[in-house]
Order: sequence, then C-alpha cells, then structure tokens
Amino acid sequence: MKKALITGITGQDGSYLAELLISKGYEVHGVVRREALEDPQHRLTNINHIISSLKLHVGAIDNHLSIYKIISLVKPNECYHLASSSFVSYNFEDESSLLANNFISTHALLAAIKDLVPNCRVYFAGSSEMFGDVKNSPQNESTPFNPRSVYGISKLAAFHLARNYREHHKLFVAAGILYNHESPRRGHQFVTRKISATVAKIHFGLADRLELGNIEALRDWGYAPDYVPAMHAMLQQDKPEDFVVSTGLLHTVEDFLVEAFSVIGLKYEPYTHINPDHFRPGETISLCGDSSKAQKLLNWKPTMSFKQMVKEMVLADIARLKEIQ
Repeated sequence: MKKALITGITGQDGSYLAELLISKGYEVHGVVRREALEDPQHRLTNINHIISSLKLHVGAIDNHLSIYKIISLVKPNECYHLASSSFVSYNFEDESSLLANNFISTHALLAAIKDLVPNCRVYFAGSSEMFGDVKNSPQNESTPFNPRSVYGISKLAAFHLARNYREHHKLFVAAGILYNHESPRRGHQFVTRKISATVAKIHFGLADRLELGNIEALRDWGYAPDYVPAMHAMLQQDKPEDFVVSTGLLHTVEDFLVEAFSVIGLKYEPYTHINPDHFRPGETISLCGDSSKAQKLLNWKPTMSFKQMVKEMVLADIARLKEIQ
C-alpha cells in the first residue's frame, strides 16, 4: 500500500486530494496544527467526513524539526505540499509570516525528504500568481515569471527551491502551476466564496448587501475537484516536470455575480455595492492558463463548467444555512 503525506490537508485542495487518494487505496497521512485538533468542528470541517480513514500528525510546517519527525515516522512514497499562506495583505508582519510560511516550510520539507526518503515523489503547489504582470496571454510553462504580490514572490522563491532540489539533489519534484480553482470548500476570504455565502444569506433574508471591489476583474476559474487528479497524475510520470493547470477561459467577477444571483432568481445590481477601497492594482494582461501540456501528457482536462461550479457553490451555502436555521 502506498503512503501519501499531505500538508494543508484541511484546506480545499487537501481535502479533495485526500478523498481521491483514499479511493485509490492509499494510506493517507496529513499534517495539521494542534489548534485544529482542539477545535475539529470548525478547523477540520473539510475532512471530518473521512477522518476515520486518515492518519493525522500535529506539526508546524515551517519548523524543520517538526517536519523531520513526521517524515521520519511516516516515510511516505508520495508527498503533496499544499499548505501555504495565501491571504493577500500589505501589512509588514503579515507579509513577513507569509514569506516564512511559504518558503521555509518548503525548505524544511524538501530537506527532510532528501535525508530520510530520497525516493519519495513530491508535488509542490505553485500558483498562477508567480506569473504576475505578464506580457503575453495565455501563459504556459515557458512564460517568464514576474510576480507582483508578496504571495507570488514567496511562491516563486519556493518554486525555484523545489526546482533546485530536483536538478541538484535528484529528487522527484513536480510543480503544479494552478490557476484559480473554486468549490463549496473555498475559504470565506476569497471573493468567490464571499459571493456565494452572501447570496445564500440574501436568500434567507439574513443579509441585503454585498460589498465588492472591481467586478470587471478577469480570472481563469476552474473547479477544485477537477484539479486534484492532475496533482496525482504528475507524480505518476516517468520524470518530474512542471505543469500549468487551468481552464483557459476568462470570466469577470460580474459574470460570477450574475450566475450566483440567478440561482435564487434575482439580479445582482440592487444588492451589490462597489467599494473602491477593495480595488487591487490593475492588470495589463489577465492571467489565463494554457494547460495543453497537462492535457497531452497527463491526459487531463477540466470537466465542470463555470456556470455549474457557481451554482454548486451557492446551493451548498444555502444548504449549510438551512441546517442551522
């Protein structure tokens, strides 16, 4: 039986990946914070339904000794490094911890694997934010990186570290450069979940206003459960490579609003307030991915449409509210 270790197992991607690996007969291990075990009702929401099938380990991913002990105990065949800080902030302390979490955690993990289980195959979760202010669209694996945010910079630094371990230490490290991907398990700090959750509240009369920034912003939005099979497929290849995973289709935040409100039979305009304070710096060229390499070598392609995804998110938030009504 293959053993897989997932950092970030309680998150959107980690929980869907855990389900996939369990279905494939893996022994699945996950790294969680101590406070998650102390408050499972809220912090383990995404994995509570499969928790009896998981082996969870308390650890701090940015602590080398903590990660070293877990790798030594588990000795995984595959490791999926999904955990990262992704919330966009311009507070110095937040940026410092974001850099530490995203870079140091990757270093701690790769160093422990090199020492203890050098044959373990590693998936590193890259991000389309590494491309940043691009000159061309769509972007593929050869597009030059030009990150604009501290998050994108931290991810790119960790990406280069992962590539270094692949090229100089001969570890099997594959990086997935994933574009925005959403689901009912998306965190509330993301605009898509903010919209779906607020629409559900409006449906029950619990809210009457949705405050947003630039609704003309364009994104390449995919469905998270479509993306985790690509992660797994990357580690089944003969050699480690990097892959862009995306839909190749762009939609605006306004498109998301239209679809979300249509689920409850309303127009978005009366309920939506545009706040210029929420605007981010404009993008000269939108981030849109070319996943032709993944489609060819991994036999991967997205299956759920944008409209279906938005509908599922809104209906899931409506169902959650209905349970506690």
